[in-house]
Amino acid sequence: MEELENTTDYYLDYYSLDDFPVRDGYSKKPQIDPLTVIQVVAALIYSVTCLLGLLGNGLVIAIILKMKKSVTTVWFLNLAAADFLFNVFLPLNIAYTAMGFHWVFGRDMCKVNNLLLNLNMYTSVFLLTTISFDRCILVVFPVQSQKRRTPTIAWLLCVLIWVIGFLMSSPSLVFRDTTTSGNRILCFHNFSLSSSPNDTALGHQRHKMVTTIRFLLGFIIPMIIITVCYITIIFRLKRNRLAKSKKPLRIIVTIITTFFLSWCPYHTFHLLEMDHQSVPSAVFEIGLPLVTAIAASNSCMNPILYVFMGQDFKKFKVTILSRLANALTEDTINSVHSFSRKSVTKASSMTEKESFLL
Repeated sequence: MEELENTTDYYLDYYSLDDFPVRDGYSKKPQIDPLTVIQVVAALIYSVTCLLGLLGNGLVIAIILKMKKSVTTVWFLNLAAADFLFNVFLPLNIAYTAMGFHWVFGRDMCKVNNLLLNLNMYTSVFLLTTISFDRCILVVFPVQSQKRRTPTIAWLLCVLIWVIGFLMSSPSLVFRDTTTSGNRILCFHNFSLSSSPNDTALGHQRHKMVTTIRFLLGFIIPMIIITVCYITIIFRLKRNRLAKSKKPLRIIVTIITTFFLSWCPYHTFHLLEMDHQSVPSAVFEIGLPLVTAIAASNSCMNPILYVFMGQDFKKFKVTILSRLANALTEDTINSVHSFSRKSVTKASSMTEKESFLL
């Protein structure tokens, strides 16, 4: 592929930011180059995320594998596995960013690396949506739902989520590409699939389609479903005065809020990138590396939230492992079944003893 000459022929993401045409404000590098600062900050975020993500999600997986299998443990085993898989390949991003966005791992790994970022996003948000819907059904229909919630069904749903997540991430295998720019190899989105300017219009259409679908199915629609589910839960609990403890609800709401805050800037910048000619290139040069690193950092957040919001966090003598285990095994909606006892005596034995979410 010929060396890139401008950004109108290729729709580029943060991997090829320095290939934007030089603006007057960037014709001379200042003493403190802001792009270098962003590069260092992004590499630091990736490094911390990788370390905490591998350790935290690895511990969660190890703990869950030793626990009795339940619907909740299946949800969170898959959630931790998605984050752990992404963190295994995160050193590639660290090296790429630290080397000034010079990709030395080949074209195939360029595709796989971006595939894993999108796979982590889709599987995480789909699992969080499924968890929220399941919890909503469990609160609204506590007796009926208990008869149908089994680990086998949960596993089947998780397999379906992984398949859908892979299919939704597959455009990375098609459009991700490498090219030479100066003395660097760039890993970028080549939506035109060609170096010919005649393919610009088609490339732009592909870019809009991929970005819009990712925004709607990977962010907006799941967040709407999640929001509706928890509004329903809150009203149900308040109306029937079922909540003895707000901690389980607080934890899942915090996890979802963290996911939203981590990925919202990423989607916003990629929506702006669809019309990159109307936005100063400096916005993308500085913003895209940073928001992508922040989005990636979500892969290490959940184990941290489990520890900090666990029941025994204030007891400093309790180990991190104990806090993780406690967060994954505590009772959550005994009050729901207390309500059920008023109408169905038999339901009193159906207490939910899985985890802090469901």
